[in-house]
Amino acid sequence: MNQTTPARANVIVLKQLLNLIPRGEIHRLAAETNVAGKARSFSVTSHLAAMLFAQLAHSIGLNDVCDWLRLKSAALSRFGVTPPSRNTLSHANKVRSADFIEKLFWSVLARLQQEQPGFATGHRGKGLLRRFKVRIHAVDSTVIELVANCMDWAKHRRRKAAAKMHLRLDLHSFLPSFAIVDTAGQHDNKRAREVCATIHAGEVVVFDKAYLDFDHLEDLDARGVWWVTRAKDNMKYQPVKNLTEGKNSIIKDQIVLLKGRKATTIRRVEARVEVDGEERTMVFITNNLSWSPRSVCDLYRRRWDIEVFFKQVKQSLKLSNFLGHSANAVRWQVYTALLVYVLLRYMAYLSEWGHSFTRLFAVTRSALWERLKLLNLLKSHGTASGRMRVLGALHDAWLPGFAPTRT
Repeated sequence: MNQTTPARANVIVLKQLLNLIPRGEIHRLAAETNVAGKARSFSVTSHLAAMLFAQLAHSIGLNDVCDWLRLKSAALSRFGVTPPSRNTLSHANKVRSADFIEKLFWSVLARLQQEQPGFATGHRGKGLLRRFKVRIHAVDSTVIELVANCMDWAKHRRRKAAAKMHLRLDLHSFLPSFAIVDTAGQHDNKRAREVCATIHAGEVVVFDKAYLDFDHLEDLDARGVWWVTRAKDNMKYQPVKNLTEGKNSIIKDQIVLLKGRKATTIRRVEARVEVDGEERTMVFITNNLSWSPRSVCDLYRRRWDIEVFFKQVKQSLKLSNFLGHSANAVRWQVYTALLVYVLLRYMAYLSEWGHSFTRLFAVTRSALWERLKLLNLLKSHGTASGRMRVLGALHDAWLPGFAPTRT
């Protein structure tokens, strides 16, 4: 272990993270979304700092956030942040448009990717991601459980309220490339076109059968986008041609014509996989005819990475015990969580962090009020063997039955 003492800094770690967000961009977006007009004694920068702190400290409520910040008011005043009262923070989350934090998130992500191209492209690793030179996207959603106070806008079931985040994840960089936060009542396939709208020709998108919509799949095909998903059990089709002979775990690999749809042909790959210790048959469909059937299965296996992303964010950041019950307040908290994730991942990239994201979060949280250079602190916190495990650990997660062979 490297025992070098981290260098001292002029400002605390919380301020160093805030410095990654240009003040000019905050003011520009505040004016654009009319948030600036609602800011009086509690500035937009102070609001943003309070919400970032709530995520990094994993605060349990409004009182927890405000009491902490009031105790640290001397440190905060040095960089122009005013600690809010409970009612002030609650009111700001309710009335200041969450469009501000959403636009700020995408702006900061684009800026950091532009400053460090390696952060944008990510590490291709071995196997599948190295074989595919084009960008691979995974699309999925996660349900965010809410309390009964949210029933008026987020009613999910009879006595439950929930929001849902639809996300498109770049599997090379492991960074979000599109996100929607909405109620959980709408079916996933209703959002499929919106989530995939900005995928470019030649790129690959992988999603679960909950997003299956053949009209949308035809649109992706017309745009030159390759897609892979699972077939629903009731899919009606007529075999047209066998592409390869079934062998090992591959049962069938064929081109099929969808019944009830004029001249719609797709590729159908039927394979045996192991799920919970039992062998099951799964059917995958795609519009690519040249990949090997194993590559089709491997591509769908990589969809599991987005589940790992959701697990990382939900376990480390604050996506429960919401600070407000309105739709606007929930959006503020979700996009602040994504912003904190990107800022920490950026620091991990610069420091060549060699441990898990959970440990990265814990180290940063423990040093929030310290005048230590965060970059040096992360570099001195142990030595990495090879690439950082923020991404590397994900390569060990696979759909049961698709474990990579080791040579």
